[in-house]
Amino acid sequence: MDTSTSTGFQVLACSATSSFIGKKIHKTSFSSAYLPARGGHIPRRHLITSIRAQERPTWLPGLESPPYLDGTLPGDYGFDPLGLGEDPESLRWYVQAELVHARFAMAGVAGILLTDLLRVTGVSKLPVWYEAGTTKFSFASTTTLFIIQLLLMGFVETKRLMDFNSPGSQAKEGSFFGLEASLEGLEPGYPGGPFFNPLGLAKTPKDAEEWKLKEIKNGRLAMVAMLGFIVQASVTHAGPINNLLEHLSNPWHRTIIQTLAEPGP
Repeated sequence: MDTSTSTGFQVLACSATSSFIGKKIHKTSFSSAYLPARGGHIPRRHLITSIRAQERPTWLPGLESPPYLDGTLPGDYGFDPLGLGEDPESLRWYVQAELVHARFAMAGVAGILLTDLLRVTGVSKLPVWYEAGTTKFSFASTTTLFIIQLLLMGFVETKRLMDFNSPGSQAKEGSFFGLEASLEGLEPGYPGGPFFNPLGLAKTPKDAEEWKLKEIKNGRLAMVAMLGFIVQASVTHAGPINNLLEHLSNPWHRTIIQTLAEPGP
């Protein structure tokens, strides 16, 4: 007599959360089935899957953003692990501080690369960027140049602070030698006019939001690049163009790993 015996197992309902290309996927599956090992009747229920995509991308896929970072700020991807922006006034200040640092970093990176390229190619006898501060000029002493820079930057930063504390106050007539209309922008931190927006790239709010996002992304990249330049100079005692040429001359053996492994001078 031939007897067929069936054994099986049950797949229970499960719920899972996963991420895919920066979007959080909430998946809930309901399934119950007895799957016999050999022959027999297979009762089966339908598989139901519910998928809901995350509303906006975050700096870490699948991570929920803090409630005070709702995506309205340019470049807001919910990054605030220390909770520094919980206070609205502090958040306003941090946004302006990041914007200023980003602009200084972009100017610094562009200046370093340009002067280093001119120096390496022999077009000009400019000093390497980390020694530029010790350069002596014949037309003025270092102390004089420092005082002039302090006064000019102090004036600009004071005006920026006044506009931050009282938005729109520095665009009033008579607040800047009659040049207010030439500097007027859409909001604090974003001056416009023929001096700061000569091509008229951000005349409409929609265009302005697009350029704000591009600016802060490039500014963050420039801040990381500036940090890299500083570390690079302290380790190799050379400019970025020299480091690039050295790497290209022997790409498999002149890398950051070999450089860090070499004993110091």
